[in-house]
Amino acid sequence: MAEITPTTGQLLFGKVLTPAGIIQEGVIAVSEESIHYVGEVAWLPEAYAGWPAGNAETRAGLLIPGFVDVHVHGGAGFDFMYADAESLEIITRFHASQGTTTMLATTMTADKKDIDRALSEVYAFRSSPMPFAQLAGVHLEGPFISPKWSGAQNPDHIVPANIEWMEQWEALYPGLIRQVTLAPEGEGALAAITWLRKHGITAALGHTNASYEEVIAAADAGLNQAVHMFNAMTPLHHRKPGAAGAIMFDARIRAEIIADGIHVHPAAIAVLSRLKNAGNLILITDSMSATGLSDGEYTIGDLPVLVRDGVARLKENPEALAGSTLTMIRGFRYLVEEIGLTLEEASRAASLTPAEAIGMQRTIGTLEAGKRGDILLLDEALNLRGVWIKGRKVNDIS
Repeated sequence: MAEITPTTGQLLFGKVLTPAGIIQEGVIAVSEESIHYVGEVAWLPEAYAGWPAGNAETRAGLLIPGFVDVHVHGGAGFDFMYADAESLEIITRFHASQGTTTMLATTMTADKKDIDRALSEVYAFRSSPMPFAQLAGVHLEGPFISPKWSGAQNPDHIVPANIEWMEQWEALYPGLIRQVTLAPEGEGALAAITWLRKHGITAALGHTNASYEEVIAAADAGLNQAVHMFNAMTPLHHRKPGAAGAIMFDARIRAEIIADGIHVHPAAIAVLSRLKNAGNLILITDSMSATGLSDGEYTIGDLPVLVRDGVARLKENPEALAGSTLTMIRGFRYLVEEIGLTLEEASRAASLTPAEAIGMQRTIGTLEAGKRGDILLLDEALNLRGVWIKGRKVNDIS
């Protein structure tokens, strides 16, 4: 059967970052939520030639895939742990304005009833139209972590890995949970990792006191990701490589990185990017409710936080970072300008690799015909100039 070309849509012109490289004089044809053509302007099929330009004023820009943030706690004054439908829309609207087109609502170590509520709210929200960043599901960060590395997680709610809880959540909210962060050395953790991978859920290491050997054993059981690399884990030592060393060594484990120059020194990010440059590096924000707002007092989960000069720390323990106020566009720019990644490498870390981590690489993560129309327009300085989500330009984001 011949392909039916839509009769209406829009054309986006500029340099286009594709899996094959950057097209210098490119165009994207978008209609009905999907990309229909990506290629040279000179080769644009006649069927699309009459479509209006969606970015006539900025044809000199760079078009890249929308960002995918798999580790984000909130923004614009709201936290996913305590969000209702209205605040979920505010959070997704804010992050869309910063280039995030797909995200995982990330929870905190909390009482089970609070986690239950957060899951219920996100599940209901996803059943209605989502005009801004798409909530692809939930990332459970805890409560199955180590009390020795609780960081900004409330240690009062830490419990051993509980497969019964996860089975209950999967039955109530099928497909909602896309990632679970746990300490792989903890009681029942290896069995939980096996269960997670059997159900297609990312099993991530984080807030962990694991040794090198314990992490390798967890990878043998299916562990395939590490959250906020270098933070809240046993560090690299030349005689005790620790969790950090195991992650850097083992190609089976993807590594998330907060590229803000605060959580991790740029030299450490550069070293990590050289080890994980074959599709194993994931840019995240780990952003909390204060993101997008001024300095002041906030909360992350149920813990009070002070934000000073854009840096979030626990009020009761100023040495402990409490998430970040990073956005994906700032992190992307940091990877290119401060770490020296190419545009292609930074885009892979910000879009394709996280899409692969949540099993959505056939739908999002690159600019290709047949994929969802999640597109960003950047200027020469890598400032964000336009956001399209499901083929619709989001003009009223702020």
